[in-house]
Amino acid sequence: MKIVSVLGSPRKTGNSASIAKRFCDTAEGLGADVQTFFLNDLKYQGCQACMGCKLEKEVCVLNDDLTEVLNAAKEADILVAASPVYMGEMTSQFKGFLDRTFSYTVPDFHSQPKTHRLDDGKKVVLVQTQGQPDSMFGEISQKFQFIFQLIGFEQSHVIRGCQMNMPDDAIKNEETMKQAEDAAKQLVG
Repeated sequence: MKIVSVLGSPRKTGNSASIAKRFCDTAEGLGADVQTFFLNDLKYQGCQACMGCKLEKEVCVLNDDLTEVLNAAKEADILVAASPVYMGEMTSQFKGFLDRTFSYTVPDFHSQPKTHRLDDGKKVVLVQTQGQPDSMFGEISQKFQFIFQLIGFEQSHVIRGCQMNMPDDAIKNEETMKQAEDAAKQLVG
């Protein structure tokens, strides 16, 4: 089983990255092959609305550091998509990646029964961390579940870490870390 982890935080060891790492470490222990990308280390553009992925090729026509990430995510059985909430939304690093996954959709996807080019059976684990309580920003993960389903990730699992203000709060939160381990055992094991 191939897992690709895409980390949208600028902190390599921040809360969302720590939760994603726990999921991935558990999955590796169960025999999965894991590849991790730190978006903040990459140089890439957002979607240019050029429609090249619909008119010229079946992949994003931009060629930058995100090309490898998009190719790896397309081939993954499970995508781990992790980001903290900044200013009421996922980070700009993560949103830039997500916008470029538009290339996974087929032309005229609005009117097609199968909206995407990906193989069936793909799963996504959404990791969302935030400083606010769980009564806030729940709509973010709901919105991203819809988008990931549209682009071909049929099954989604959400792990939310709330009231995590310090960079190491997730590591100290046994319940959240257990959720990450349990999700890996359920999806991989």
